[in-house]
Amino acid sequence: MVASFANKLDALGAWRAGLQTQIGELSRFLFDHDLLDEPASEQLESLAQRVAAEKLVVAFVAEFSRGKSELINAIFFADTGRRILPATPGRTTMCPVELSYDPDEPPSLKLLDIDTRLGTQSLAELRAHPSAWREVPLNVRRPDLLAEELTQVTQTKRVPVEAARALGFWDDEHPQDNPPIGEDGLVEVPAWRHAIINYPHPLLKRGLVVLDTPGLNAIGAEPELTVSLLPSAHATVFILAADTGVTKTDLAIWRDHLCGQPLARYVAINKIDALADPLSAHAEVEIHIARQRAQTARILEVPENRVFPLSAKLALAGRVTGDADDLRASRILDLEDALGQQLLPQRREVIEQVVTDGLAQLEAHVGRRLADRRRQVAEQLVELRSLRGKNSGMLAALLKRAEAESGEFEECIGHVQAMRAVHTRMLKEALVSIGNDVLREHTEVLQDKLRHAVLNLGAKKAFSEMCAALRQRLEEAQRKGGEIQEMLTASFAKLNAEYGFGLATPKAPDLTRFIRDLDLIERNYMQYLGLSYAVRLSNARFLEQFRRMLVSKLRVVFEGACGELELWNKTASAQIDSQLRDRRRNFKRRRESLERAQGASQELEARIYEVESQEARLKQLQAQLAARVQALQAAAAGPLPNVQVSSVTIELPLEAQPARV
Repeated sequence: MVASFANKLDALGAWRAGLQTQIGELSRFLFDHDLLDEPASEQLESLAQRVAAEKLVVAFVAEFSRGKSELINAIFFADTGRRILPATPGRTTMCPVELSYDPDEPPSLKLLDIDTRLGTQSLAELRAHPSAWREVPLNVRRPDLLAEELTQVTQTKRVPVEAARALGFWDDEHPQDNPPIGEDGLVEVPAWRHAIINYPHPLLKRGLVVLDTPGLNAIGAEPELTVSLLPSAHATVFILAADTGVTKTDLAIWRDHLCGQPLARYVAINKIDALADPLSAHAEVEIHIARQRAQTARILEVPENRVFPLSAKLALAGRVTGDADDLRASRILDLEDALGQQLLPQRREVIEQVVTDGLAQLEAHVGRRLADRRRQVAEQLVELRSLRGKNSGMLAALLKRAEAESGEFEECIGHVQAMRAVHTRMLKEALVSIGNDVLREHTEVLQDKLRHAVLNLGAKKAFSEMCAALRQRLEEAQRKGGEIQEMLTASFAKLNAEYGFGLATPKAPDLTRFIRDLDLIERNYMQYLGLSYAVRLSNARFLEQFRRMLVSKLRVVFEGACGELELWNKTASAQIDSQLRDRRRNFKRRRESLERAQGASQELEARIYEVESQEARLKQLQAQLAARVQALQAAAAGPLPNVQVSSVTIELPLEAQPARV
């Protein structure tokens, strides 16, 4: 079977899993050698979590009956030998569907009732309330039952026009988009607001998240889908039908929800198999497909190499039956190659940079501890070697001097406490500038401006002003972080000079990536503050929901910035605790050595040998740490592993194996 995007994604996942394993081994190595203090432990835990949580979100967007679910099945799940998502003619996906995998949860289908739209809670908030969801266990080893269970995402219900209007499925300003009224006076709306499928597919285990969206009416009715889920996707695949071309509703989805998004966008012209005509030559069909591809690229204003004619139906059939001719005729490999060559390397670079930066900070922190230990051992070794042949009077004098130096060293506690008081005050000021209270204050001001604006004129300006103010807060926190670094640098230099510490200040905390996240949120939300959304934003319920979604997105950014700042400060100041502990332990060993040396010369030689061995172990530890870090960095920068096609095949019992055509 030809290697697919699924196999390439699986290779990326295997590479990432290998990094996680090596990070765990590095953590155990540091623990075994008493080098895993609290800051180092938190750094490694944060690094492991970021590598593990780095999801790849691919969103599939289309109007109804474009073959979207069939394309998802063909690209990601054909190796299971069956359809995972319902894909029958007509309207299938009635609500946004997320396919992902959480190992802490059993395989299940979670459904959120459509009536939750009448409240003010956002999807992000409702995710934290399991009682709000209906959970259906999935029979992953019974394909027939699994397919039946997943059809629940297509369920609808009939409601009065007033209820449809309140739910967002009826717009008096655009009657052509409203669902038809039945003889009973009711209209059909989706039964569910959102669906989450927790499915133990190998690709989902590797961090893939697939977002399957419904048609135009449902997309526009769910604000969180348009301003949160779609903008956060790493790539979107927009599906058209070859037999219809770019329709009015297709163009509306593209212009309203995808045109302004800074995403990796791909366009699939599906159902080219429907263009086959026994009365036309094959060359004529090819000319028609090429003409439609060029026309689509021109209308949507995208490069032609981002438009892919294909047949999801042939692709799925070809992969399930192993028919290479069908797979080749489907042309799906062109789209998969584009996804694999353009999208996956970008995600891999992000993870590689995360690992490289995290290891650099960790190596600097642990390296300082090892260097300080080696310096103390070297000083002790020089002193012990100088005792060879000395009389008891000299030993007593050295012992007295060691006691005096130990006492002088303890005098540094006052200086350390004073420095910590200043450090705590400065850190508190920096954190307050980007705290939740600041975020709440700015978003409430924005909401008040939107509520009192006529037709929400000036909404974009108010939103832009709020983002500028929040950006200034992040920049201020970064500046305060730089001031903290300058203070610590001066304090560390004084402690090093007066008390023999080996303290070094790490480079100032970098909050640039959080400022970039804020810029991305501003771009994504800005397009929903124009005149086309003025009527909806004038609705108090919609406005409150909009504010809640915005706050939840901004909170992630600002809490992340606070966490970054706190971790940096903890790492910088924790050196003092570790060096205080190490220096006290060294003074104790020094006194013990001198006391034993007073007893017999044999004891002195034994102690010298012991300290020499300790120095050799520390030197070896430094070399081993450097080798492990270099190996992990090389793994992060190295090629992806070769993954066989069978690695994405789900094992089923014999009675549950899918039938082959």
